Amino acid sequence: MFPLALPLQTIEALAPIVYVLLAGLVTIDVLLKKSDVRAALGWISAAWLSPILGSLLYYMFGINRVTRRALKLRRRNQSQAKRPPHGAEPAASPNLATLAEVGRRITESPLIAGNRIEILQGGDEAYPAMLKAIDEAKNTVVLASYIYIEDAAGRKFSDALIAANNRGVKVRVLLDSVGVGYFFPRAYLRLKAAGVPVARFLHTWVPWRMPFLNMRNHRKILVTDGATSFVGGMNISQGHARSLADGHYIEDIHFKIEGPVARSLMDAFARDWSFTTDEALDEDYWWPPVGEQGGLQARGIRSGPDADLYKIEMLAGAAINLAKKRIRIVTPYFLPDQRLQFAIAQACIRGVEVDIVIPEHSDHLIMQWAMMGHLRFFNHIAVNIYLGARPFDHSKLLTVDGEWALIGSSNWDARSFRLNFEYDVECYGADLTRQLDAIVDAKIARARKVSYRELVSRPVVIRLRDAAARLMMPYL
Repeated sequence: MFPLALPLQTIEALAPIVYVLLAGLVTIDVLLKKSDVRAALGWISAAWLSPILGSLLYYMFGINRVTRRALKLRRRNQSQAKRPPHGAEPAASPNLATLAEVGRRITESPLIAGNRIEILQGGDEAYPAMLKAIDEAKNTVVLASYIYIEDAAGRKFSDALIAANNRGVKVRVLLDSVGVGYFFPRAYLRLKAAGVPVARFLHTWVPWRMPFLNMRNHRKILVTDGATSFVGGMNISQGHARSLADGHYIEDIHFKIEGPVARSLMDAFARDWSFTTDEALDEDYWWPPVGEQGGLQARGIRSGPDADLYKIEMLAGAAINLAKKRIRIVTPYFLPDQRLQFAIAQACIRGVEVDIVIPEHSDHLIMQWAMMGHLRFFNHIAVNIYLGARPFDHSKLLTVDGEWALIGSSNWDARSFRLNFEYDVECYGADLTRQLDAIVDAKIARARKVSYRELVSRPVVIRLRDAAARLMMPYL
């Protein structure tokens, strides 16, 4: 019979060997793959100075495993993807025309003309429009959501999706494994029981695949009949609609997009669905011809810890660097790294007016502490920082010079820029940007401006707490 446990002497002899082997493997992987020198030094130090534990932490949080799988998917899907319409020259100022070219090079996708975008503020505007699109769908419905709660709002979506599937519409629903509820995904279980094709993104019970849990599909996409689409930052829960909220309303903004750029949203969903289920949505009914619906020029942008890494972060940085007059940033989570912070500082030095609107009270306490700790380092930057009053504002907007806007699911933190799968749309058009700037103005009117003196005059215990929370920036 085999012994139930190794002798203590054997364990003591093997431990140093395992320690050196694991730390060595971590060092090799970091040296070959990590571009950030500080992060590389940190992980190597952790591996050698914290035996076994440091290597395990790197395994759980330091390795981007999605890259190889996503690249393989991209190669496989290149022959399946439908080519978008020819690119359009932006009707914009010269600096924004340059930005359009930068966007083309970052995304390898053209700017697409002929779109119409409708702004939907709050679930009371967005949910009825989305449900109407599902109810009227004749051929296809695809829906991706990060959070999907089977409550007063979620039940309406589940009812509509089940009804569409029952009447013969081809429906596909992709939900993030963490966002839908890892252990008790009520919405997922209800849709599955009703026969709706539904899947959970990166869901696994295999221990060595658990690092995937740190990489979330944060995209919110709805496309019906390949032509009518919705995108933004709004999850599916009753808290996003004043008429349904039980006292915990979350302010947010969503967008209805009609026109050829809807194919880009469909392409993003199809890639995620194929990645998750191995089903390629390449039949013609998923990709009907889409005519022009308006005069807006737009481009969809995928970003995530795969072949699309850094795309939205690079575009946001380029927009800041090319701005001439004004930059408006609205985000629920504001923890930009030094590169974006430096770009904001340079814009201010050039005389660009920069307004940043963030919630005074976050829905995540540690995030709130980290943001307040991070704002101290904007003391040398002539930027206007506004703290919005309750309710918590989950909106995500970036506008530049009154002509360009970025809308979608991305926050201004490391998780959105590097860990999450996100989807944004860059828009070239003065009319839409004017409407968005008016929304920003209304938010500023309800907010209060924060000063550096206020930040540093708080009790030292509070400042230490916030500074400590800020150290978690790479994973918040």
